[in-house]
Amino acid sequence: MDVTLATPGKGLSGVPLSLTPLNRKDFTSDQEVRWCPGCGDYAVLATFQGLMPTLGIRKENTVIVSGIGCSSRFPYYVDSYGMHSIHGRAPAIATGIAMTRPDLAVWVVTGDGDALSIGGNHLIHALRRNVNITIMLFNNRIYGLTKGQYSPTSEQGKVTKSTPAGSVDRPFNPLSLALGAEATFVARTVDSHRAHLTEVLTAAISHRGASLVEIYQNCPIFNDGAFDSLKGADGGLIPLRHGEPITFGPDESRAVVRAADGQLRIVDVAETRREDILVHDAHADDPGVAFALSRLTDTAGLATSPIGILRDVDRPAYDDLARAQLTVQADPAERLATLQQLVTGTDTWEA
Repeated sequence: MDVTLATPGKGLSGVPLSLTPLNRKDFTSDQEVRWCPGCGDYAVLATFQGLMPTLGIRKENTVIVSGIGCSSRFPYYVDSYGMHSIHGRAPAIATGIAMTRPDLAVWVVTGDGDALSIGGNHLIHALRRNVNITIMLFNNRIYGLTKGQYSPTSEQGKVTKSTPAGSVDRPFNPLSLALGAEATFVARTVDSHRAHLTEVLTAAISHRGASLVEIYQNCPIFNDGAFDSLKGADGGLIPLRHGEPITFGPDESRAVVRAADGQLRIVDVAETRREDILVHDAHADDPGVAFALSRLTDTAGLATSPIGILRDVDRPAYDDLARAQLTVQADPAERLATLQQLVTGTDTWEA
């Protein structure tokens, strides 16, 4: 027996749910998982398979679209519908699915190379349009599948097979890119922080519109320890919680404040007033402060990186608006007449 979510404005609205209890095995395929030992993809896959039963979405109403890369093997390992698609084009294919099948929960699994190099345009336009899809962007700052070339998120000076003298490229910041495209849901999490990863992905799939979740993911073979300096009790991860002051570090000893010049700065809590500490507002309509927070990322020469939900705002989803246009002319004869009028209209050219 099935039931349909009826919560207005939520990402799962209209997706049939199963009243039969589900468990992780229901979302585990019979395919052998073939990633390198120690790869962060294992942790993300396990978290995803543990998360899906709690949402109650039937596996028949779950679709995972991937591009090309190590992370893009993901659809093989989840017992649901899915497609291992074309390099960089997963957001475009997912857009078509979301447009035609509002009863499906549509996930995109991609990597920093797949999404931000050849797939850059598809990514930003899916976010700009606010298509109702959830994008998991695995960021290991390297090309893993092709054996260790630098990627669009590799830090400057990165020595790889394709940059033996060190990369001179300035890296993309996926969060800044998404916020620049005015994505309505933007977040970052870490492969090894399972509880945080679960919390962020739950919020992302519950959001109606385009959700982008960047996942720091370790590649033990070609870029091992890329995020080690950020992890641990003394690390530089900055947890963002809506409505709470932004503090982090050992004993919450560091904080984010807005300086006199309007820029965000990191200070010692002991040396600032409590009321000066920035309070995070994930629901602010203007993405300016969220963008400024995204710049506190280690690839900008800092020893910090914000994690959590930077932005979560409501805006009509592209696919909902497109379907509404079709229902305006429900009568087939009327729609045919409109099409004929367009074909035989006055916008013609004569030599």
